[in-house]
Amino acid sequence: MPTILLYLAFAMMSILFILVLFILFGWRSITKLVVKKAGKIILTDSYQENIMELIPGLRHMGIQNMLENSLRSTTGTVLHRPLGSSSKKWPHLDPITFIPAQTSPVLVDGNVKVDTGVTIGPKARKPMKIKIPLMISGMGYGVGLSEQARLSLAKAAKNVGTAINSGEGGILPEELSVAGHYILQFSKTEWAKEEDVIKRANMIEIKLGQGALMGMGKKIPPQDLPGRARELMGLKENEDAVIGELFFENQTLQDMKDLVKELRKLSGGVPIGVKIGMGGKIEEDIDHLIEMDVDFIAIDGGQAAMKEAPPILCDDFGIPTLHGLVRAVRHLENRMMKGKISLIVSGGLLVPGHFLKVLALGADAVYVGSSLLFSVSHTQSLNALPFEPPTQAVWYNGKFKDQFNIEAGEQAAEKFLTASMEEINVALRTMGKRSLKELSKKDLVSYDELTATLVGIPYCFEIWEDKQIYE
Repeated sequence: MPTILLYLAFAMMSILFILVLFILFGWRSITKLVVKKAGKIILTDSYQENIMELIPGLRHMGIQNMLENSLRSTTGTVLHRPLGSSSKKWPHLDPITFIPAQTSPVLVDGNVKVDTGVTIGPKARKPMKIKIPLMISGMGYGVGLSEQARLSLAKAAKNVGTAINSGEGGILPEELSVAGHYILQFSKTEWAKEEDVIKRANMIEIKLGQGALMGMGKKIPPQDLPGRARELMGLKENEDAVIGELFFENQTLQDMKDLVKELRKLSGGVPIGVKIGMGGKIEEDIDHLIEMDVDFIAIDGGQAAMKEAPPILCDDFGIPTLHGLVRAVRHLENRMMKGKISLIVSGGLLVPGHFLKVLALGADAVYVGSSLLFSVSHTQSLNALPFEPPTQAVWYNGKFKDQFNIEAGEQAAEKFLTASMEEINVALRTMGKRSLKELSKKDLVSYDELTATLVGIPYCFEIWEDKQIYE
């Protein structure tokens, strides 16, 4: 048993023993005895034999690193960590703040309706128009979420007038029937490519990569994907579900350009775009996507999460969402493509302030994933706690997925999106704006001088001047 688990087992047994003593002999005398005995051991044992050795050990290693190394020692295989990178602190949006309207311009009255509508793929024959800039990111059925969770999210998306991404799992017929705007994630799989599904989509996203897994694929063995999902994915009884690394053998940019063209024709002209993980050569990647003639680009930063991915891909690949966003916007502007190709951003964006800041920095829309994962489960996560993680209420193989109430999940997800947009509306009015389209980088400052310089916004210790906004 790994060392940390032995410590935990010992601690639990000690607590139970102390509780029994409390009951038998009274808490004051027992507390004094325990403190005296334990204190003597802690204060006199050599460091090598002292339980307090755990303190410098954990400070040196970190709890998560110790746990993950213990799991590596147990399995001898690649770890698959849920919910992305958490062992490092990426540069993010927190040092950036908005400029409030005080003397000029003036605040906008709270009764005034703010225009938050967004159009994705404006040059497409059939652009996708949604009421809010927050979209539900790809968390696929079977490979990630349960049927109940997917239906809850699809209904919530329709209720608030936004879109939901299919993810790279199977396509639920019931989901197609209840969803409003539907984004088909066209992945490196054999499934979810039926012509009727392509024609149903309001937007198609070719998935080349993502922030937590980059472009790598995976194999899901039959025992990890039982039931209806494998039927919808067209898998045989003992067949692995394979998500590949490439769409074509000896894949070229011309192959991808032809794929974009084919999907545009099959779909009848809906926006066709590509999702990539943000990397150090993001400008070159964007140039290639422009060459592919896409209508939108979805970029996923290093803070992104998914159901499971090797820690080395989560922690040691990609670049921060903030850095990738600023570079992508600048490059699209330099190529005179800003406003022609829509930019969708994701990766570590968890609260309304994050959402609005990336929109101010030039994103056209935001994919929301982890926040909605926990929002849709809301109090239903209590079904799993305290002995299982809350996600066991929503994963496809979750132990408590059958207890999940679709209507309750729908209401929770809808309220989260509604509340987030209400906060965004308040923020826009506070800046004196009646429309999301009025928001720009000129509404931002930073209390971190390096962040201000890199992003191209004023440092808030200096007198604000319009010329400080670097285009």
